[in-house]
Amino acid sequence: MHPFLLTYPAFLTPSVSAFTKKPKTQTAEIGATVIFEAETEKPVKVRWLRDSKDIASSYKYTISAEGNLHSLTINNIAQEDALGYAVIAGMSKVKFELKIKESEVKEPEKAVSPDPAVAEPKPEEPKEAPPAPTGSSAPDTSGTVSDCLPESHRPDTRQDLTGLFTEKPQSGEVNVGENITFVARVCGESLLKKPSVKWIKGKWMDLASKSGKHLQLKEHYDRNSKVYTFEMHIIAAKANFAGAYRCEVSSRDKPVCSCFLVRDSLLSYSSTDAGEDSGELDFNLSNQIHSFTEPEVDVWEILQNAPPSEYEKIAFQYGITDLRGMLKRLKKMKKEEKKSAAFLRKLDPAYQVEKGHKIKLQIEVANPDAEVKWLKNGQEIHPTGRYIFESVGNKRFLTINNCTLADDAAYTCTIGEEKTVTELFVKEPPVLIVRNLEDQMVMKGERVEFECEVSEEGAQVKWEKDGVELTRDESFKYRFKKDGCKHVLIINDVTKEDCGHYRVKTNGGQSFAELMVQEKQLEVYQNIADLTVKAKDQAVFKCEVSDENVKGIWYKNGVEVKPDARTHITHIGRIHKLTIDDVKPEDEGDYTFVPEGYAFNLSAKLNFLEVKIDFVPRQDPPKIHLDCMGRTAESTILVVAGNKLRLDVPITGDPAPTVVWTKGEKAYMDNSDGRVHVESTKGHCIFTIEGAERQDEGVYSVIVRNPAGEDTADINVKVVDVPDPPEAPRILSVGEDSCVVQWDPPLFDGGQPVIGYVLERKKKKSYRWMRLNFDPFKETTYEAKRMIEGVPYEMRVYAVNAIGMSRPSAASQPFVPVAPTSEPTGLCVDDISDTTISLKWRPPERIGSAELEGYGVEYCKEGSDEWIPAFPSLTESTSVIVCDLPTGEKMQFRVRAYNMAGPSLPATLQQAVTIREIMQRPKIWLPRNLRQTLIKKVGETINLVIPFQGKPRPQVTWTKNDELLDPKQVSIRNSDTDTILFIRKSERKDSGKYEVQVQIENVQDRASVNIQIVDLPGPPQNLKVIDVWGFNVALEWKPPKDNGNCDITGYTIQKADKKTMDWYTVYEQYRRTNCVVSDLIMGNEYMFRVYAMNMVGLSPESFLSKDSAYIQKTGIVYKPPSYKEHDFSEAPKFTHPLVSRSVIAGYNATLSCSVRGIPKPKITWYKNKMDITNEAKYRMFSNQGVLTLEIRKPCPFDGGVYMCKAVNDSGEDIIECKLEVRCKYMPLTQKLPRNLHSNS
Repeated sequence: MHPFLLTYPAFLTPSVSAFTKKPKTQTAEIGATVIFEAETEKPVKVRWLRDSKDIASSYKYTISAEGNLHSLTINNIAQEDALGYAVIAGMSKVKFELKIKESEVKEPEKAVSPDPAVAEPKPEEPKEAPPAPTGSSAPDTSGTVSDCLPESHRPDTRQDLTGLFTEKPQSGEVNVGENITFVARVCGESLLKKPSVKWIKGKWMDLASKSGKHLQLKEHYDRNSKVYTFEMHIIAAKANFAGAYRCEVSSRDKPVCSCFLVRDSLLSYSSTDAGEDSGELDFNLSNQIHSFTEPEVDVWEILQNAPPSEYEKIAFQYGITDLRGMLKRLKKMKKEEKKSAAFLRKLDPAYQVEKGHKIKLQIEVANPDAEVKWLKNGQEIHPTGRYIFESVGNKRFLTINNCTLADDAAYTCTIGEEKTVTELFVKEPPVLIVRNLEDQMVMKGERVEFECEVSEEGAQVKWEKDGVELTRDESFKYRFKKDGCKHVLIINDVTKEDCGHYRVKTNGGQSFAELMVQEKQLEVYQNIADLTVKAKDQAVFKCEVSDENVKGIWYKNGVEVKPDARTHITHIGRIHKLTIDDVKPEDEGDYTFVPEGYAFNLSAKLNFLEVKIDFVPRQDPPKIHLDCMGRTAESTILVVAGNKLRLDVPITGDPAPTVVWTKGEKAYMDNSDGRVHVESTKGHCIFTIEGAERQDEGVYSVIVRNPAGEDTADINVKVVDVPDPPEAPRILSVGEDSCVVQWDPPLFDGGQPVIGYVLERKKKKSYRWMRLNFDPFKETTYEAKRMIEGVPYEMRVYAVNAIGMSRPSAASQPFVPVAPTSEPTGLCVDDISDTTISLKWRPPERIGSAELEGYGVEYCKEGSDEWIPAFPSLTESTSVIVCDLPTGEKMQFRVRAYNMAGPSLPATLQQAVTIREIMQRPKIWLPRNLRQTLIKKVGETINLVIPFQGKPRPQVTWTKNDELLDPKQVSIRNSDTDTILFIRKSERKDSGKYEVQVQIENVQDRASVNIQIVDLPGPPQNLKVIDVWGFNVALEWKPPKDNGNCDITGYTIQKADKKTMDWYTVYEQYRRTNCVVSDLIMGNEYMFRVYAMNMVGLSPESFLSKDSAYIQKTGIVYKPPSYKEHDFSEAPKFTHPLVSRSVIAGYNATLSCSVRGIPKPKITWYKNKMDITNEAKYRMFSNQGVLTLEIRKPCPFDGGVYMCKAVNDSGEDIIECKLEVRCKYMPLTQKLPRNLHSNS
């Protein structure tokens, strides 16, 4: 570089900028490291761009930021890094460049410097010379041959951008007959597995298939340094070994290649183009350099875009001789999918989430600073409380909270023009029943509500009655109500027809309940009692019924009683009263209460007690008059526990006697405290006990005394009560919808005999008990019905006597109504012997809600009813073998299925079975694949399994070609049902016909198996060149002597140029023994060889033709010209060329030319060979053959070679020019001499 050469910015930026320090354009050598620094006014985030694309941190680029200081470090600079760069902060953008300073080399002595005044300094010697290839005996001549090569054919001296290569193979020279080694080293620290390596000559020839005497490939791994070393050894090099070689190392399907040259120092340079690998074409230096100035053509791009019918023509045009290798590589290239440049990881094709949950969609981007947009069904999503955007490094997340059915859509993530699409499915969770229905028992005409609670609001439910769906009807019999999660079925004015099982169903469960409707029955809780009253006393008739709304009428001797001043009728709740004040003798009679609407009545009698007082002397002894109320025939007074006991005993005596009440040894005097009260009035003594209890029962004595004497009377009082609750009931058995329950009578009957029992049941998870009977049930065993199978229940019992109903008993153990399964099906005899029988059957068709516990197998002798279990416990299998049976006996068998409800109905055999083995004729069941010849390769294992039948066990015999088999060579194993022939490693001699024979006494069966052991064939015989004409050669040969024990399926014919001896396949699977090889190259001498092929493969050796075929050069054949009628069509031709221009950046520029052609040609503009037709920056005009290209506000990057191409049916024409775009301010470099500026 000239000492006064300065760096400068690419262009000037506006005065208002976010940068206080801007990066400068720098110049560096290949392999060096460059740091660009920028400083901003405030600590902000900046973006670094390379050729208008974002730069991401990697081993190549290091981006750092400390406060408002920012830097970009470019490591290991290569030629392709010489581009335009930019840094963006906010709205400010600064551009700069990186220029490459190439290492200068010493020019040949004959070369004349364009400018002698400017002397170039001598290049410095490298610090470390690159290691010379092992075995290279020739001196280093780099700088002589490689310098005169075009850039595309020089050895690859660039640094490895991937970091895999630590040492690349270097180009080298070798003399004919000497050895040379090329070494490549790969760093394995960052690799998860061993990399794969390929050594390739030219563009497609894989050298792995060429390893042998002259080429060896080796590799080893150093565990300490973690470096893989790959070596290619060329031994006794030949002249045709010279050419371009390539070493490809791939890890994770990302190949990295390094190219190098092998030169023959004794010969002039040979072309390394892949199309000329089959021979050498020598050129002198001037012709060679001239040929390389032509533009390089990508043959593979042409092949990819061409139809398959043109492959052979293109291969011949570009000198490709290995058509098979070309097709394999082309097929692989077409399979490679273009990977996304913006996305490292895309969205999955679909996601699923449950309703109410959240989901996170994740992608990975290549550029951490890339702007990402999320769309839902094509509409952009903005961040909200439900949609959350996250960015972590190069990962981007979209979180959707509380997903609803509206979120079921297609989601797209876009970065620029690239996008990734997925579909989100929102799954509704199953609606569960949180609170089940309750059984209900109502009276006829009432309103019923069945209520349940589900897990989701607004869920759809279905109501059914006895399996029939319920709907709203015109009579509004059924009403459905929703309240959040609650669902209610309302039945108005229920009738007996509404009884049944009701069910509510959701998509996640169901619940049952039973409705029981009873006719309204009026119960009498307290009956009317007979009364005996005295004059002027009050008489009260009282009764209590079950329905408080029931009215009634009172009758006296059949005549309705009307209320008056002495007679009062009251109705308070369930109690009806008739009160008569100041009782008179005419009030005596029969009183009746008749409830309205019911065909029964309650009656009682009113007795009037008339007290007659006779004159008696002063001294009258006391007397007790027991003709009073409340006395039975046995002089026993009954009182219900809890009620008041009042004994009113009339007494007489003068003077008035004293009264003493006693019970046993305990005496009760007047005005006693507590529950017991004793009162004495004129003519009466009253004994009262408040709230009678069981211990108050007994014999009470009343003693009256006065001076005239005493009198005594005994009154037997019996306290009666409701019974004690029975013990918890026991469940004896269960059925499909019923159970049998049993209980014990209560220990205490309450003093009255138990007249019956009342039972209730409820679901285990419910709290409502349902009464099963209304009339007392007299027995202690009850069968409850109308239950739901599979639902757990509990039972309880009440005891009832004349006084009332006891408290409920404790609940029974929970039970589940289940029915026994149906009988097993398909019971049959599978096998039988002298002492055993094998039975099998299928499971029952109906198992029910309870699990199947197993099967019970029983047997008995014919004519007997005693069934004997065949096994001590149940069996879960559907097939059994019953042993130890008496030989010759006729036996009957049956099988029953068991579950928790008990055994099912038995499945029996249609008739009794005689226990005796049945003679079975021997029969061989030859498998289908053995009915034709079995073909095996030499060395493979032969394992023949041949099943057979026969009872008793037959004798098996194997023969081969009517001779017994040698047990040392063949293994034979026999069982009751099959025989196995086994040969561990087959040989050709094992081929033949094998015969197996099974025999029982004099009955036998035979089967034969043909086995053919095949091998590779031998080489063909007597390959001869029959004729040579033009570019064709006729060959003929004879079949091989050894065909490998199978037919020859074809031949493979190969050819080789005698100079290179590289073999190429001409024909594969060729069936004839003669052929014609065409399309040979004139001037070459060819050798031929033939392989034989059978079903095993190619013969290991080929037969080489003894004589060669030389293709003679042909002379030029004169073809007279053919005259055609005049064609007015004209190929495009530019009449005015494009003129190279130098324009100033920022001002529109135009390029113009003119063209002619018939028909009108199609015009295409190119910049640096890239089509710019669809670029918005350019405008194209065409007017009367004048073509104009307008470049809008060009910048220095728009400079280059512009080309205009005109094409029509008659041909095409191309014209080009060079456009140079200058900055507004002339750089200093343009003031330098032109030749010096071009060298820099």
